[in-house]
Formats: sequence, C-alpha cells, structure tokens
Amino acid sequence: MSSAPDDPVVLRDPRHRLGLSGEESAKAHLVEQGWAVLAHRFRAGRNDIDLIARRGGVVAFIEVKTRAGAGFGLGREAIHWKKRQAIARAAEVWRLRHGRPEDRYRFDFIEVVPGVGRGPAILHVADAWRL
Repeated sequence: MSSAPDDPVVLRDPRHRLGLSGEESAKAHLVEQGWAVLAHRFRAGRNDIDLIARRGGVVAFIEVKTRAGAGFGLGREAIHWKKRQAIARAAEVWRLRHGRPEDRYRFDFIEVVPGVGRGPAILHVADAWRL
C-alpha cells in the first residue's frame, strides 16, 4: 500500500518535507509576482503537476524542484523528457476540465534553494520547455 505525498506518514521523510516546503515557497513567490495559484499537486491518474497558476490569459504548469545544496545536481537537471511527458499528460487533463478557449499555456520550472537565516533563493524559468 502506498501513501499519498501529503500523507503525514510520508511527510516524516525529510526529503518529502523539503519538497513540500519548496512548493509552499514557490506558491508564495508566484502570488507575490501577481499569479493566482489554481492548483497545488494536481493529479491525473499517475501523473501530477506541482503547481498550476494563472496570470491574465497565461496558465503555467509548473514543476518545482527543491535542493538543499548542489550535491545532487541542479533541480532543473532532474526534469528529463519522461517527466516532461508525464506533466504534459496531466496538463492536458487539466486543460480539458478547466481551460478556456482564450488561454495560452506553457510549462515553467521553479528551483528553490532554502536559505540559512534568510529566505529561500527562487529561480523561476518561464516557458522552460516545449513539447
């Protein structure tokens, strides 16, 4: 039996707590930049999208990667083609359920590096990849 990512049992794992903390920091950053966060951890079958946000007529499907340091590489390096395809499948489900004909869609990436004694460093890459 597997647990959901936000299940309290799973959140005992420090990696999951770090990831959730990064997603919360990314949400706050997006709101500060004028985005409305429409969904957090949107699931479509086995595929998921960390954040979906809207600003005007643009809807961004956003993958968030949080790294405590550079020891495991940059977060953006972890978004390989297979992950991009999975995000695209979930994005299509969201678009069919909630999209508007006039919307423009893109795939963004946010990398979060928690700060020590200060806020996290956040890098938001708009239109990070295309299919």
